Amino acid sequence: MQSWNLLEIEAPEGIRSPSVLHSGDARAIALRLLPGQTLGDHRVRERAWVTVVEGEVEVVCGTARTVVNEGTLVMFDPGEVHSVRSAGGARLLLLLAPWPASGHYADGEASQQAE
Repeated sequence: MQSWNLLEIEAPEGIRSPSVLHSGDARAIALRLLPGQTLGDHRVRERAWVTVVEGEVEVVCGTARTVVNEGTLVMFDPGEVHSVRSAGGARLLLLLAPWPASGHYADGEASQQAE
Protein backbone atom coordinates (compact mmCIF):
# COMPACT_ATOMS: atom_id res chain seq x y z
CA MET A 1 0.00 0.00 0.00
CA GLN A 2 1.10 3.55 -0.71
CA SER A 3 -0.46 6.81 0.41
CA TRP A 4 0.11 10.51 -0.16
CA ASN A 5 -1.07 13.63 1.65
CA LEU A 6 -2.15 15.72 -1.32
CA LEU A 7 -2.17 18.89 0.78
CA GLU A 8 1.54 18.56 1.58
CA ILE A 9 3.00 17.80 -1.85
CA GLU A 10 5.27 20.66 -2.89
CA ALA A 11 5.06 22.20 -6.33
CA PRO A 12 6.95 25.47 -6.03
CA GLU A 13 6.57 26.30 -9.72
CA GLY A 14 2.94 25.28 -9.96
CA ILE A 15 2.13 23.44 -13.18
CA ARG A 16 5.81 23.43 -14.15
CA SER A 17 6.61 21.03 -11.29
CA PRO A 18 3.93 18.31 -11.12
CA SER A 19 4.50 15.24 -8.96
CA VAL A 20 3.91 11.87 -10.62
CA LEU A 21 2.64 9.75 -7.75
CA HIS A 22 2.10 6.54 -9.69
CA SER A 23 2.65 5.34 -13.23
CA GLY A 24 1.48 1.84 -14.15
CA ASP A 25 -1.84 0.81 -15.65
CA ALA A 26 -3.05 4.29 -14.66
CA ARG A 27 -1.17 7.50 -13.92
CA ALA A 28 -1.74 9.71 -10.86
CA ILE A 29 -0.32 13.23 -10.86
CA ALA A 30 -0.52 15.89 -8.17
CA LEU A 31 -0.63 19.39 -9.63
CA ARG A 32 -0.68 22.82 -8.14
CA LEU A 33 -1.99 25.84 -10.00
CA LEU A 34 -0.49 29.04 -8.67
CA PRO A 35 -2.83 32.06 -8.63
CA GLY A 36 -3.62 32.94 -12.24
CA GLN A 37 -2.08 29.80 -13.76
CA THR A 38 -3.90 27.97 -16.54
CA LEU A 39 -3.60 24.54 -18.09
CA GLY A 40 -4.51 25.86 -21.54
CA ASP A 41 -6.57 24.03 -24.14
CA HIS A 42 -5.23 20.51 -24.41
CA ARG A 43 -6.35 16.93 -24.83
CA VAL A 44 -5.03 13.54 -23.81
CA ARG A 45 -5.60 10.12 -25.32
CA GLU A 46 -6.58 8.68 -21.94
CA ARG A 47 -9.78 9.27 -19.96
CA ALA A 48 -8.87 12.03 -17.49
CA TRP A 49 -10.29 12.66 -14.04
CA VAL A 50 -9.43 15.88 -12.22
CA THR A 51 -10.19 16.19 -8.51
CA VAL A 52 -10.01 19.61 -6.90
CA VAL A 53 -8.20 18.92 -3.63
CA GLU A 54 -7.94 22.54 -2.52
CA GLY A 55 -9.09 25.85 -3.96
CA GLU A 56 -11.34 26.67 -6.87
CA VAL A 57 -10.90 26.25 -10.63
CA GLU A 58 -12.70 27.25 -13.78
CA VAL A 59 -13.07 24.36 -16.21
CA VAL A 60 -13.81 24.91 -19.89
CA CYS A 61 -14.71 22.02 -22.18
CA GLY A 62 -16.15 22.85 -25.58
CA THR A 63 -18.88 25.41 -24.97
CA ALA A 64 -19.34 24.35 -21.33
CA ARG A 65 -17.77 26.54 -18.65
CA THR A 66 -18.10 25.87 -14.93
CA VAL A 67 -16.44 26.88 -11.68
CA VAL A 68 -15.83 24.06 -9.20
CA ASN A 69 -14.27 23.92 -5.75
CA GLU A 70 -12.59 21.40 -3.48
CA GLY A 71 -14.15 18.00 -3.34
CA THR A 72 -15.31 18.13 -6.97
CA LEU A 73 -14.39 15.43 -9.48
CA VAL A 74 -14.50 16.30 -13.21
CA MET A 75 -14.10 13.69 -15.96
CA PHE A 76 -13.01 14.22 -19.58
CA ASP A 77 -13.42 11.68 -22.35
CA PRO A 78 -10.33 10.68 -24.33
CA GLY A 79 -9.50 13.39 -26.85
CA GLU A 80 -11.86 15.95 -25.32
CA VAL A 81 -10.33 19.44 -25.48
CA HIS A 82 -10.40 21.22 -22.12
CA SER A 83 -8.66 23.84 -20.00
CA VAL A 84 -8.40 24.43 -16.26
CA ARG A 85 -7.67 27.81 -14.68
CA SER A 86 -7.43 29.07 -11.13
CA ALA A 87 -7.59 32.74 -10.20
CA GLY A 88 -6.66 32.12 -6.55
CA GLY A 89 -4.58 28.93 -6.81
CA ALA A 90 -5.56 25.29 -6.40
CA ARG A 91 -4.26 21.79 -5.78
CA LEU A 92 -5.45 19.08 -8.15
CA LEU A 93 -5.17 15.33 -8.49
CA LEU A 94 -5.12 14.15 -12.10
CA LEU A 95 -5.79 10.50 -12.97
CA LEU A 96 -5.20 9.17 -16.49
CA ALA A 97 -6.35 5.70 -17.55
CA PRO A 98 -5.56 3.46 -19.18
CA TRP A 99 -1.93 4.56 -19.06
CA PRO A 100 -0.61 4.99 -21.61
CA ALA A 101 -3.55 4.86 -23.99
CA SER A 102 -3.10 3.44 -27.46
CA GLY A 103 -1.26 5.98 -29.61
CA HIS A 104 -0.06 8.06 -26.66
CA TYR A 105 3.55 7.90 -27.84
CA ALA A 106 4.31 9.12 -31.34
CA ASP A 107 6.91 7.60 -33.63
CA GLY A 108 7.53 4.55 -31.43
CA GLU A 109 8.77 6.42 -28.36
CA ALA A 110 9.46 3.96 -25.56
CA SER A 111 6.88 3.81 -22.80
CA GLN A 112 9.76 3.98 -20.29
CA GLN A 113 9.82 7.74 -20.93
CA ALA A 114 6.46 7.94 -19.15
CA GLU A 115 7.83 6.60 -15.90
